Amino acid sequence: MTVFRLGLVGAGRMGRTHLRALASSDAVRVVAVAEPSAETRAALDAPGLVVHPHVDAMLRAGGLDGALVAVPSTLHLSAVARLAEAGLPILCEKPCGLTAAQAQHAADLAAARAIPLQVAYWRRFVPSLQRLRARIMAGELGALYHVACHQWDASPPPPAFRTGSGGIFIDMGVHEFDQIRWLTGQEITRLHASAATVSADPPVPGDAESAQALCDLSGGSTALVSLGRRFPAGDICRVEVFGTQDAAECRFLWPPDADAVFHDALRRQAEGFAAWVGGGPAQGASAADAVAALAAAERAWITPAATPAAG
Repeated sequence: MTVFRLGLVGAGRMGRTHLRALASSDAVRVVAVAEPSAETRAALDAPGLVVHPHVDAMLRAGGLDGALVAVPSTLHLSAVARLAEAGLPILCEKPCGLTAAQAQHAADLAAARAIPLQVAYWRRFVPSLQRLRARIMAGELGALYHVACHQWDASPPPPAFRTGSGGIFIDMGVHEFDQIRWLTGQEITRLHASAATVSADPPVPGDAESAQALCDLSGGSTALVSLGRRFPAGDICRVEVFGTQDAAECRFLWPPDADAVFHDALRRQAEGFAAWVGGGPAQGASAADAVAALAAAERAWITPAATPAAG
């Protein structure tokens, strides 16, 4: 079996999470890392891993079949541009930029060089969600009335991260907007968002601790996106679907197994990316999917009620 050789761009929190998740893969191996922080580079310890101070050094060394972009969202576009210029297939962490325009620019850069570009919406690789989607697509639930997607984290990330994250709808909500489109096969047509002004920590301008969005979908259904940065039991994600013939609930990320589910999905995602680059079917989110998710997040952001009050 030929192992797909992956270069990791960025070894921060998310980059290290990918390293842990892919350590168990027989199909994909991270063989190189590009990370500008000397302290972070020194902390990396994985057999056979070559560490570089920047992307250009990693590209000059060669020996890669593709690259995984895990730098901060503000740097997604520049990383995609450099990798596309080098002709390397790209798996980019969500949201592939902070705006729909940036995601579209990334898509255009990859398309111009005929470079595969997949965006890391890992929910598409969770087996229980795949089964739910198959039931919906087969019509087992009938026509859909409503889909409710909940994502609540154990605790907020540091204020410095939140300030540059684009806000709760772009940092977290894009997962739910992509999940809604993927599960239902419908587009988000209208959206109303509202944010709680309750805050356990000193407020971070532009980033509420909790926010919700109610969406109209192109097939006549409605959808709810519920987001929170603080949930005492730990990180959770669940989805409820109500149809004319049946209903379903899927708690696909829930303590105490949340980390195991997440890491398994990241591994499956990378393996799916490698299979696609090798000529197999595309299973993951496309750049166009990333544009659609960010466009919905932007519409939530510009709704006046979505801006948290100070204090």
